Amino acid sequence: MMVVRDGISRKIFNVFNILVLVCITLLCILPFIHLFALSLSGSAAASAGKVGLWPVDFTLKSYEFLLEKSDFIVSLGVTLKRVFLGTIINMTLVVLTAYPLSKSSSQLKYRTALAWFFVFTNFFSGGTIPNFILIRNLQLFDSIWALVLPGAVAVGNVVLLLNFFRSIPKSLEEAAMIDGASQFTILFKVFLPVSKPALATILLFTIVGHWNAWFDGILYMNSPANYPLQSYLSTLNVNINTSLMTSEELAIMKNVSDETLKSAQIFLGTLPIMLVYPFLQKYFVKGIVLGSVKE
Repeated sequence: MMVVRDGISRKIFNVFNILVLVCITLLCILPFIHLFALSLSGSAAASAGKVGLWPVDFTLKSYEFLLEKSDFIVSLGVTLKRVFLGTIINMTLVVLTAYPLSKSSSQLKYRTALAWFFVFTNFFSGGTIPNFILIRNLQLFDSIWALVLPGAVAVGNVVLLLNFFRSIPKSLEEAAMIDGASQFTILFKVFLPVSKPALATILLFTIVGHWNAWFDGILYMNSPANYPLQSYLSTLNVNINTSLMTSEELAIMKNVSDETLKSAQIFLGTLPIMLVYPFLQKYFVKGIVLGSVKE
């Protein structure tokens, strides 16, 4: 009788969990579906608030307006270049920093002091003005390096990865050392192959961070032609100067409203990350849990 009650309670619990998760999923998905429908709707229907989860007066004019602008294509290229260079630099420096810090104090002298040095920089920084002065003095304005180098070592990712490294059985490293492996060999042939969950998690954080960054582009780029995509879209949201538009762009703008244009911008700015996430999702939770802060 007790087994039957436990079975019924378990089923009720599972059904309740499924319903809660479905509701949470819908809360996340429905706004994005509405945004997509809004971007495909006519300006009159969007301005009147008639658009729900399905486009009204279907049109691609908002996307035509964005994709036909050379500024959009250029800024997209800047962002892709930033993501590519930034991800390579970030991942390399995070791995090379986390590996020695994951060792014990007997293996790395002053290891604790070095770890706290990095943690300190995660909580305290010089601020926007000192960073601006530093980039100016290094003559990095209007270059891709002004977007990539300031955040080259993400301390949060370092902490995540070093704790993951510390969870790897010591016997693996000792066996490699007995075979005569160097520290670089141990890192690249022992630690990294078994650290895919943590690496995938950090990779996702890095890509999303570079893709979504917009303020540093406005701060360090004197010319709008060097803006990354998010910086360009933020300025486009603020001001659309019709006096500089061509006749073709003005014709398109007749069928485009502020709501549909902003929706198209947000959708295009979010879509690449949504396409990347499913490939890394299976590692994400495991990487966060195993790489969490330990004593």
